[in-house]
Amino acid sequence: MEFTIHHQILLAVFVIAVIMGAVANKTNFCTMGAVSDWVNIGDTGRMRAWVFAMVVALIGVLGLEAAGSLNLYAETFPPYRTANFAWLRYILGGLLFGIGMTLGSGCGSRTLVRVGNGNLKSLVVVVVMAIAAYFMLWSAFFEKAFMSWIGPTTINLSHYGVTNQELSTVLAAMFGLQSVPWFHLLVGALVAVGMLAFVFKSVDFRGNRDNILGGAVVGLAIFAGWWVTGGAWGQKWKEFAEMAIDVPSRVQVQSYTFVSPMGDTARYLLDPTNLMFINFGVMALTGVILGSFIYAIASRSFRIEWFASGKDFVNHAAGGALMGVGGVLSMGCTVGQAITGVSTLAIGSILTFFAIVIGSAGTMKFQYWRMMQEA
Repeated sequence: MEFTIHHQILLAVFVIAVIMGAVANKTNFCTMGAVSDWVNIGDTGRMRAWVFAMVVALIGVLGLEAAGSLNLYAETFPPYRTANFAWLRYILGGLLFGIGMTLGSGCGSRTLVRVGNGNLKSLVVVVVMAIAAYFMLWSAFFEKAFMSWIGPTTINLSHYGVTNQELSTVLAAMFGLQSVPWFHLLVGALVAVGMLAFVFKSVDFRGNRDNILGGAVVGLAIFAGWWVTGGAWGQKWKEFAEMAIDVPSRVQVQSYTFVSPMGDTARYLLDPTNLMFINFGVMALTGVILGSFIYAIASRSFRIEWFASGKDFVNHAAGGALMGVGGVLSMGCTVGQAITGVSTLAIGSILTFFAIVIGSAGTMKFQYWRMMQEA
């Protein structure tokens, strides 16, 4: 079989994901843990590692855009900079995902890392999340359950003279300025400097090498995903797909996200002979699991874990369902929107990030209150 550009792209995506999974396991990079540390003990180290991943990815994107090697104003998956500002989708999906990741003991990416580490509870969460994401993506469920009342709330910014929801474009429209490339780079640079100042201000972050390593590697992985699919290599990939008899799935400019890939993986497993269903997301998902597994074996930290009780099972299953529904609804997760999306400076991604944090923190507060009531 010929080793085409399509196979090259998928292999690159897989290798990057293996590295990301191994490092995430080693450094305990966890977005739910970041919220938990902040809410419960006031430690912001992992929260800043999360923000550090965002800013590393953002700087990479700005560099590619300045060099003319990447155009995120064109079609991407998902459509981060779209003019259709689906504010209710971002908020509701983010809240559901935040609640779900707290009940499920981790976000989508962390759940995959834990599967590689031997956690069977996380495997159940992944299965439930994949089923929920599959129905949201590949059945009429989303259309019937959400679109009829969420669709009308979407604001088409182009009706107000705003071509997309990227931050500098919106700011330029608000202040009557001309949206030009240098203004986008200026706004992006100012945002990056502010984020870096926030990150390195804290001893909780600076004093922990794992926080720095975890945030840097995850951010670089997001940057690499954009470079692979959006640069010259990605253009060849698109041309290959346009000429192919059997068109591969999701040949679009994109980077790492972990909820829709679970739905796509479920679709592939239902028809495993259709290799065209193996796409960027499926390779990313399997790569993270394998990378985590390799590190767990190498460090002798691999350990089988199971549910402590029936209640524990129900919480995790419910968390998986909420993450599957919420992640597709918000068009991304704590990586897909809060890192990959934020690297595009899409306002919807920033909104989703805050909604996820609020949903997760609120659930933790409620769990603590209920525990005190039962004590």
